[in-house]
Amino acid sequence: MGDEEFDVVVVGAGVAGLAAARLLQIQGRRVVVLEARDRIGGRVVTERSGGRITDLGASWIHGIDDAPLYDAVCGFGMRTAEFSVGSFQPYSRPTAYYGPDGRRLSDDEVAAFVDDLRVVDEMITDTIASVASGTTYGQVVEAVLAAIDWESRRVERVREFLRHRTEEQYGVWIDDLDAHGLDDDETVGDEVVFPDGYDQLVTHLADGTDIRLGHVVTGVDWDPSGATVSLADKEFHAPTVVVTVPVGVLRSGSISFTPALPEPVSCALNRLTMNNFEKIFLRFPRKFWADDVYAVRRQGPAGVWWHSFYDLTRLHGEPTLLTFAAGPCAQAIRGWSDADVSASVMSSLREIYGDAVDPESIVVTHWRDDPFARGSYAYMMPGSTTADHDVLATPIGGVLHLAGEATWTDDPATVTAALLSGHRAAQNIAGDMDIAALWS
Repeated sequence: MGDEEFDVVVVGAGVAGLAAARLLQIQGRRVVVLEARDRIGGRVVTERSGGRITDLGASWIHGIDDAPLYDAVCGFGMRTAEFSVGSFQPYSRPTAYYGPDGRRLSDDEVAAFVDDLRVVDEMITDTIASVASGTTYGQVVEAVLAAIDWESRRVERVREFLRHRTEEQYGVWIDDLDAHGLDDDETVGDEVVFPDGYDQLVTHLADGTDIRLGHVVTGVDWDPSGATVSLADKEFHAPTVVVTVPVGVLRSGSISFTPALPEPVSCALNRLTMNNFEKIFLRFPRKFWADDVYAVRRQGPAGVWWHSFYDLTRLHGEPTLLTFAAGPCAQAIRGWSDADVSASVMSSLREIYGDAVDPESIVVTHWRDDPFARGSYAYMMPGSTTADHDVLATPIGGVLHLAGEATWTDDPATVTAALLSGHRAAQNIAGDMDIAALWS
């Protein structure tokens, strides 16, 4: 197989890579996208089996107001369904809270708990603004809680919620996340999901693009004159390369860069790492939980692992709960069989629902074990700063550009970040262009 020449080589056919490639093609560049997997989409992947649609990776748009990603979805004519609780909000749509004793909290008890969270969140925001990088989110939380004169059970309910929020937002234990790692935790407008599958987005973005599947990149050699992208049996040459693989792949060394990524890019990369976060879908023959809630949350020791369940029934008409294995839980169950995972989850559910029936099916993701992801998304280790995301996207030598969810400061770990980072990479190469060109 001979070598090939292009204007731009894009490594990775996720949202970032496809957005960059599509925009560059619109500008008249000859672009090829090299994708290691046998499919496009990266961490946007929809399983279609037995008439069921399951988004194994990304699921939500977290806030649709003034959101380019939502504009793209609408521009492509994708069907959405409102589901505003996916960003672990305590006071968004109706949520059934169960206390440590397994009793459902009354509306007044929930309101009091939510008010406690508001008070603490305001204090946390003020405290984080004054602490240096290197302080953990857990340290800030403990400092704030120590300053509040509440009885211990009240404090503990808030503490566990903040631990769960850290896990569910970033798939990491609260003491392993930099204090500034949740600075982007804001949802503006409704959240939506996709009854027909999120993968429609990548299908639209990929239309008309030269994408080579099963092309595992092993090296990128670059200098001011251009770059050579190497596979086991082939090379691609271009003046410019856009690399959109996840932080976990960049850090693994499976792609060698010659010369190595320079500072400040390399330093920013070393302060970010991939999380442990898996999705678990349980489908049941009948509903045994309340019809009037979006989610069920469990407080107390029984909720250390399985604390939040999201009712997806209205998306497809089949009784379905989604829960997450995050942080320490995801690490502990790695390698478990689906049956063992199901038994563990159901043990927690049966403490609050005595009539809970066994699921008819269970789907468990394994992003940590995916060699082309090595986790679900990146988070800020202690010592990182929010600026590290944008620093990671610093153009290198006018030749090499990194893009992807981890390279966008305002809303990392999202499809929005991936889309906007692809737009930025294209602009860095070809000049200003309207992102709406993607769907216009």
